[in-house]
Amino acid sequence: MKSFRVEADLAPSADPDSERWKAVPGVYAERDPFGKPLPEARTEVRSIWTGQNLYFLFISRYETLYPRPNPTPEKEAWGLWDYDVVEVFIGSDLENINLYKEFEVSPDGEFIDLDVDRSQKGKEVDWKWNSGMRYKTQIDRGRKVWTCEMQIPWKSIDARTPKPGNELRLNLYRIEGGPPSRKYIAWQPVHNPSYHTPERFGRLLLADGLR
Repeated sequence: MKSFRVEADLAPSADPDSERWKAVPGVYAERDPFGKPLPEARTEVRSIWTGQNLYFLFISRYETLYPRPNPTPEKEAWGLWDYDVVEVFIGSDLENINLYKEFEVSPDGEFIDLDVDRSQKGKEVDWKWNSGMRYKTQIDRGRKVWTCEMQIPWKSIDARTPKPGNELRLNLYRIEGGPPSRKYIAWQPVHNPSYHTPERFGRLLLADGLR
């Protein structure tokens, strides 16, 4: 996947038709974790970056929303993955694939960010870590589409100065619907019930601006 450089940081809008986003090409998460096609749950993801932040925009069609009861957008929501959510798993260490960050946002604007170290058995996840992520969600109930824009500070995910050519390890996920017919949707199938399979992640390439 390519992320395209833009000059200015703006507050997240979650608007795919905005001047900032409308020309940005995306990728599609449209398979389950084992590679089975899920065309009805096709989810587009676009990405841009600046010197300070990395952005992702998710465009998710849905049948019925399955939100967490009594949402609390002002607080981190442990267990958010049990409900409708979009997720970014990203790591800058191309050698130690066990180190990466996890970002999740729900249609109702709940979030969680996690610092993951798969080598720390029993303590793999630091949920007290704070990335400084900002985000915005919108729900278009007429079209049955919800969108999410994440603004992730570089300092929370990569010690390098961002520049064209930098690569990061990446996977993009979405969970839709309630049991028993939940859909687990992946950009790169991991061929494992757990999304935490970093050896199956893809790559994010920082590119210059659109031409």
